[in-house]
Amino acid sequence: MRLLSEIGLLLGKDIRLELRSSYAISGILLYVFSTIFIVYTAFQRVQPDVWNALFWIIILFASISAVVKSFVQESSRQELYYYSLVNPIAILLSKVLYNILLLSLLSLLTWLGFSFVAGNPVKETGQFFLILFLGAMGFSITFTFVSAIAAKADSSATLMAILGFPLIIPVLLTLIKLSANALRLLRDTGIDKDIMILLSIDLLLLGVALVLFPYLWRD
Repeated sequence: MRLLSEIGLLLGKDIRLELRSSYAISGILLYVFSTIFIVYTAFQRVQPDVWNALFWIIILFASISAVVKSFVQESSRQELYYYSLVNPIAILLSKVLYNILLLSLLSLLTWLGFSFVAGNPVKETGQFFLILFLGAMGFSITFTFVSAIAAKADSSATLMAILGFPLIIPVLLTLIKLSANALRLLRDTGIDKDIMILLSIDLLLLGVALVLFPYLWRD
């Protein structure tokens, strides 16, 4: 119960800080809608398969921009203060939950903006929303933990890209396949199996992060 209380308090703190100074969200949304506008002016008419690929590429880079600040923005004094008060697992899980909420909102807004300028080829809307949530979960878990590692180095952004991309490739490929099914670009009878595979990858990444993060936080 104490762990849940700590997670709730830390999550509330992150949300309040973001609402108080919404520069990060504003910058990310500016990046997303600028990219969508460039895609629209370059392609004018986007085919569903191209739409699918471009959508996830935009989400991927927007996620990196959104999550990179998770631990990089914490000063050494703040880290020492948290270390003396709360469980490191609570810190990691609160960051992951916050980033899941942020990336879910970001994915939804990207879908709305992209659909407005390039059309909406999604046929299975409920399935597509589930894929967006699982994608937000996978990106959040992966990049939050990588952000914690990168925060210990000087070249944090470079290190995050080097460590994050190999880990996120299986998640990204599975998301593209699942969303292609939601767009009816292919008819895959094993869609439930693919969703379970994606969920298993997310949980595996979370398990690795939970095991390794306390040792990383101790340093």
